[in-house]
Amino acid sequence: MESMAPDDQPGTLIDETITSFTGRGADLLVECLVTAGVQVIFGLPGDTGVMFYDALAQRTGDVRHVLTRDERHAAIMADAYARATNEVGVVEVSSGGGCTYVIGGLGEAYASGVPVLVISSDIHESSRGSGALTEIDQIALFSAVTKWSARVDVAADIPGLLSEAMAQATTGRPGPVALIIAENVLDEGVSGLDLRSAPGRTTPRVPAHRPVPQVDEVETAAALIADARRPVLYAGSGVHSSGAANELLALAEKLSAPVATSIHGKGAIPETHELSLGVAGNNGGSPPANDALSEADVVLFVGTRANATDTNSFRSPPRSGVEVIHLDIDRSRAGRNYPGSLPLVGDAAATLRELVKKVAGRRTEPPWWTGRAARPEEFPPAPEGMIIPEEVVRQVAAVLGSDMTVVADPGTPTPNVAAYWTCTAPGRSVLIPRGHGPMGWAIPAAVGAALAVPDRPVVGFTADGSFAMASGELETIARLGLPICLIQMTNNSFGWIKMLQHLYAEKRYFGVDPGPIDAVAVAEASGLRALRAHDSEELREALRAFRNAPSPLYVDVTVPHMIDYLPPVPFWRDAVENGGARPVY
Repeated sequence: MESMAPDDQPGTLIDETITSFTGRGADLLVECLVTAGVQVIFGLPGDTGVMFYDALAQRTGDVRHVLTRDERHAAIMADAYARATNEVGVVEVSSGGGCTYVIGGLGEAYASGVPVLVISSDIHESSRGSGALTEIDQIALFSAVTKWSARVDVAADIPGLLSEAMAQATTGRPGPVALIIAENVLDEGVSGLDLRSAPGRTTPRVPAHRPVPQVDEVETAAALIADARRPVLYAGSGVHSSGAANELLALAEKLSAPVATSIHGKGAIPETHELSLGVAGNNGGSPPANDALSEADVVLFVGTRANATDTNSFRSPPRSGVEVIHLDIDRSRAGRNYPGSLPLVGDAAATLRELVKKVAGRRTEPPWWTGRAARPEEFPPAPEGMIIPEEVVRQVAAVLGSDMTVVADPGTPTPNVAAYWTCTAPGRSVLIPRGHGPMGWAIPAAVGAALAVPDRPVVGFTADGSFAMASGELETIARLGLPICLIQMTNNSFGWIKMLQHLYAEKRYFGVDPGPIDAVAVAEASGLRALRAHDSEELREALRAFRNAPSPLYVDVTVPHMIDYLPPVPFWRDAVENGGARPVY
């Protein structure tokens, strides 16, 4: 198989052994995936993809296929795999239900800038337009959730189009791409195709290229930052995608400027560092981070959308009275949400290195943000048989430590993990879906994260609403024997929406109280060890067992409803204390 030796130039694949290829289109596709460095493919078979599965079955030593229970979950696994590795995650689906189901998983990856390759088989070309079973316009279908898609009409085109797909997924702002291959093309014979002549073959990693802004733009930004009295750096997921943690910290230390992060940027610098303000925004945002951003005179956004949730409805920082510099690899996003800001279009690491060179060192004593440290929150004791969410997160961190991958669902888990889980080392170790905030994300994401870094345990925080959407993948976790500990926070409702109705719809609760499901029984039936923790000691005991022998574990914890124990959501706390308005999304 082709591989890239350490001395090879990045992005090139060299192989002197394969001079030509003869076989089916399906075999050619697998050969090209292996050549490109793909090691794991998530999916489940359908009618139109039978030949692809036949080809995969003959290459199990080269690429691993992970059988999932649902195409949406397969996309989520590929998404989490990509976030954990900075490589392209690959998902395979078939025509009809397969490609329509996968859309739900791709939406989050698209909104969050995650490189995912969808390989979708399609009906036989001769059946197009006949109303064939599973027929659908896949190009149109994928258009809203991919940055590029193409249909393969000739098997010999597979190498070139796969190369283009990989390049599109990893160039500029990363994102999902789709390659659509009819079943007859997968079965088509190819003879004597020279693979070495396939154009543009690259390794599927981000960033594929590291552009930098014009020198004068960097100098202008450097001057603004250097002259600031109250500078703040705000890091998003672009820091992780670029591998720019060292450059970010170097600039922060040179400026003595504090660093806030979005949820996607969590861990951009160690949250134990003196310059870390923690997560900002309206979902788990800390008062020190939001306050510093609201008082800053210059804010440098690095690789973040800077949307309403990230900026506490454009209050941290405000849209006026502050100089904003927005560094992003996507020209359409740099400065988009802050009119009048200075856009810097380029790779985060490369551009931050240039800023470090241009910015003169400065030190203010004491630092201007001193005194904004978060005060310990006081909660009333939890009712008997319950544990408050903050305590759940803190207990997991205390027993298992921070050397693991964390995934979390929307709802109760997100703000509590964002606020109370501490990243002690730089890197993307916390995966939370904030592109669309889809429920049912954490359980399949845990699978992708565990396969991405096999020697690193995974802890997943989910909730009863999300569990009901994704419980089928518990069998996948058990079948694969993955080192995953799932903690379910149960409040027997769709808690986030019920809280919105409580605050902003005069407590008229509607459509938010489904019947209970015994998650422990379902997890046990799926092959996991499962239990219900009624207090902190029972939770700690279960966690210690997992720490000593990591293997599939499901723990159900009943937590108070948000109505009774407010999560760290600034707008909600303001609404309770001051009658504040709904947040802007």
